[in-house]
This record gives sequence, C-alpha cells and structure tokens, in this order.
Amino acid sequence: MNLTKIRNFSIIAHIDHGKSTLADRIIEKCRLVAPGKHADLLMDSMDIEKERGITIKTNTITLNYISKNGEEYILNLIDTPGHVDFTYEVSRALGSCEGVLLLVDATQGVEAQTIANMYLALENNLEILPVINKIDMQNADIERTKESIEKSLGIDPEQSVLISARMGTGIDELLERLIEVIPPPKGDPDKPFKALIFDSYFDKYMGVLIKIRAFDGSVKKDDTILLCSTRKEFTVTEVGIFRLEREKKASLNPGDVGYITAGIKSVVDTKIGDTVTLADNPTPEPLKGFKEVKPFVFSGLYPIYSDEYEDLKEALAKLRLNDASLLTEPDNSYALGFGFRCGYLGLLHKEIVQERLEREFGLSLVTTAPTVEYRITTTKKETIMIDNPVKMPDVPSIEMIEEPYVDAGIITPTEFVGNIMALVQDSRGIHKSMDYMNADRVELKYEMPLSEIVFNFYDKLKSCSRGYASFDYEFKDYRPAKMQKVDILVNGEPVDALSFIVHEDKAFARGRELVEKLKDVIPRHQFKIPLQAAIGAKIIARETISPLRKNVTAKCYGGDITRKRKLLEKQKEGKKRMKTIGSVEIPQEAFMTILKID
Repeated sequence: MNLTKIRNFSIIAHIDHGKSTLADRIIEKCRLVAPGKHADLLMDSMDIEKERGITIKTNTITLNYISKNGEEYILNLIDTPGHVDFTYEVSRALGSCEGVLLLVDATQGVEAQTIANMYLALENNLEILPVINKIDMQNADIERTKESIEKSLGIDPEQSVLISARMGTGIDELLERLIEVIPPPKGDPDKPFKALIFDSYFDKYMGVLIKIRAFDGSVKKDDTILLCSTRKEFTVTEVGIFRLEREKKASLNPGDVGYITAGIKSVVDTKIGDTVTLADNPTPEPLKGFKEVKPFVFSGLYPIYSDEYEDLKEALAKLRLNDASLLTEPDNSYALGFGFRCGYLGLLHKEIVQERLEREFGLSLVTTAPTVEYRITTTKKETIMIDNPVKMPDVPSIEMIEEPYVDAGIITPTEFVGNIMALVQDSRGIHKSMDYMNADRVELKYEMPLSEIVFNFYDKLKSCSRGYASFDYEFKDYRPAKMQKVDILVNGEPVDALSFIVHEDKAFARGRELVEKLKDVIPRHQFKIPLQAAIGAKIIARETISPLRKNVTAKCYGGDITRKRKLLEKQKEGKKRMKTIGSVEIPQEAFMTILKID
C-alpha cells in the first residue's frame, strides 16, 4: 500500500466523553460491520470495560475507507485507555500515530485528562484535530466548549468538527477532515527493520502477541527478531493486522500497525515502548522514549480462606501474562496468613486487578490499605525503598525519610473552589496556580504527596464537588518528610496488616480514629480486649472492647454475700486465664477500616 494512503491515529479524551462510542461509529462507516448489527463498545473486549464504560487495555483495528473522491485509504485506529493510571501506555500508543482526535464533551467541556492527554500528544509532535461530541444533548453548550478549547488547550476552536457519536451525526465529515489534517506516515522500506511495541498480550495457543507500529524495513515469517531492551532473540511464527479478528499477512511494512508472534512465553519480555528489530540486520538507533513502567501504589492481597493460596498464586501468574505492569512477591502476615504484596500503577489499576481475580478466577480476597514507596536513608548512609510498613527500620537507625510527590491538576466549577482548596490544604498540597478557563470553570494546580492521594482523597474530592471535579496527576519527585509508622495492637499483639505510615501531624488523629472504628468492627469475646495505637513504644490512643459476661450469680437465692463474691472471683480468674491463652478473631472488614477514616 502506498504510504500516502495510510493514516495512523488515536482518539484521546477524558473518561466518559464518548471515545469508545466514536470508535464504534468509525468502524461502522468503514463497513467492517453493518450499521446497527453489532454490540456496542467493539474495541472494549473485557466485561469490566463494558460495565464501567472505561478502556483498560490498548486496542487497535485496521479499517479500509473510501473517501468522497473515490480514493481508498487504510485507517489504523489505536484505541487507548483514558485513565491517569495508564498514562505511559497511552504515551507509547500515541508514539505509534501521526495524529489524534481530541474529543471534548459538549455538555462538560475540557476536563483534567483532556489537558493531560493533549500534552502527551504534543510531546509526540502529533497533529491534533479537535472534535466536539454529544451535540445532540439538550444541555450541550457548543460555544462555551469552543471557548474552553481555545483558552485551556490553545487550539483554534473553528477547526473543531461537531459530531454526535451516539446518533452518528457528523462522522462522514470527521473522516474526510481526518484524511486532510493527519499526515501520512514516513518510513524507508530499504532500511533495517525498526518497530515500536505499544502493547502485548498472552494468547494460550500462540504465546505472546506483540502489537507493533513499523517505522522502517519489513518483517515476515521465519525472520529472527531482536528486542532491544532485553537483547533477546525470537523466530517469527506469524505476522498480521487486526480487523475484528486477527488477519494474517505476508509481511509488515513501514506505516503498518499490526502484530508479531514468535513463540514468546512471557509478556515480561515484551516491554511497552521497546524497539523490535532484526537480529541479522539490527537498526543502529532504537526508538527514543523507552522507560521501565514503575508501580506507585502497593498493597497486600490475601485469600480469605487459607486453602485458596495456591489458587491465588496461579491466578496472579495468569493475570501477569496479560499485565506486565503488575508486580507481585510472596508475603506472610501474622493476621492474614500467606498472600502476596502487589505493586500497581494506581488505585484504578489496583481495583481492576482485584475485581478480575475475584470474577475470572472465583477467589475470595481481602486487600490491605494501599501504601506508596518511601525512600529511606539510614544512619549508615544506605538508601532503601520500602512499600510495606512492616519493613520500616527502627527509628534510631533512620536519618531521613522521603516520600513521593506528584503534580496534580484539578478542574472544577467555580462554586466548589473553596471546598477543594480546603481539602487539598488538609492533604498537605502546595498551591501552584489557579486559572479561569471560562466564567464557570477553574483549573487548580498543586504539588501533593502521593500518600495523601491513595488515602481516600478521590472519594473526598467527588463528595466536596458533588462529582463535578476532575483530577489528574503525574509523578514529580521525592521530598523529605516527617513520616511515622503507627502500629495497631490488639490484645497487646501488633497486627502487621493494620500498621500504616503517616505524616507526624496526622498520626495521633488517624491512630485514634482507627482504634475507635475497630472497636465497632471486632466482635466482643469472653475477655476484655484492649485496642491500642502506638508509635514505637509510645501508646497514642486506646479503646477497650468489653467482654461478654455470663451472670454467674443468677443461681444464688439468698445466703451470705460471700457466696456471690466467691463465684465472681472464680469468674474473674477464668477471664484472666482466657485472656492469656485466648486468640482474638479479627473479621475481614477490620482491614478495610483504614480506608474509611475521614
């Protein structure tokens, strides 16, 4: 195919602005399926994606489009996740394109992730075509949306194409503008083969399928490919493109977006952003921008029933075949038994992993409160990274603790600015700027500790803005902070799964609130149970769960008072003995009380 007749593009938008619906309409217009004859959200294959209305995995599809002047074009649509957790995946997918459709909801205007995704597109030097969606809605305000596009994004709003993805309005005009605005790919078929991996997944029959965008040269069956970051070599067993199903091809050439299978057994070998070349004629320069994906949020994952540990181990191994960004290591908790410590890209990623394990593998799981990774410098000048409060060194051996900070952007209606500023200030945020996008909407920029964001921040933000505020963040750096480890003692025994690391200003309040909540959650036993929050040897909060009592004096109908006293003393001795040998049953919901602290 002539390179001038290929267009590689992606659709970027904030969550719920209609990205997947627009992809469906484009597929219909290119006649890959008959209009109205298929299920919605064609490119979202997982049940969770369809139920939540979000895209979790990058997908791609190759379409044939005949323009109004009768010429045939190949459109490679690369559908990307919209959530902040998957930003790196989005950036690599955009690195495979020459242009993007920047979708903005006419009822909501520009949101936080619209701006974040536009900056990703600009970093990749992509042509941006603004598209205003949902123009058929009663509360659509096209003029105000154009104003916010101009002010927030710096794009000429008159270039915008007006569409309704739900009704199919304006799709023909959009495709014509797409061909006109987005440039064709460049590439030299005579140069050594060079392609970018923008995603990969595991197929139980074929092994790992690498999704690639070819830049130079070509690849075909029986070629030996080389993965530049790992220096591993594999023999190609099949190449092809994605329609609604995979379609084999003889070769992949410059400008093509497709897949390679080469008997690769693990997704961990195929890193997103890596360069693929041929082993016998490698490219002298790999593509720029590759980096290892680093998890930011960590938590423990344990089976409710201990005999399900092997099932959980097997399920995590299978899940990692399709999700290389998930990190796991075996863990053992005094309270919860054997499980795994997992690293996630963010809170949504954590939620999705847990939901997939419970749904697809039928497991019953309990997860501990999320924590972030702290950098600790010891008095011996050693630097260690800890993601679990249990691994925190003793206080005398710590010289400095550093916590991760992020650049955060919040877009909100003006009426909620006061509430949000108070919330961020309480979360130790540092105010950077405040820009009015129009008369009704404000963009606030902050630097915030990531530990405050993983601690119920998003729910509080939605509550204080009635759900109208949108939030986006990006890792910035590590900064010194006065952090303390708070231990929770139940019946004098520290429960490792309830320990947490918190800033010293909030340690007392959070410790007190947690023991108060645990008092309501842990059932009463036949002996008195003290609940304590402690920093080192210092107790900072205490509650007591009173024992269940049997009325042992009920059978005394008279006689001397010493008879009753003797029975009560006997009961008291029994309770004391029971307390020393009895164990406290801690219910599963107790481990989630940390998340419910205000």
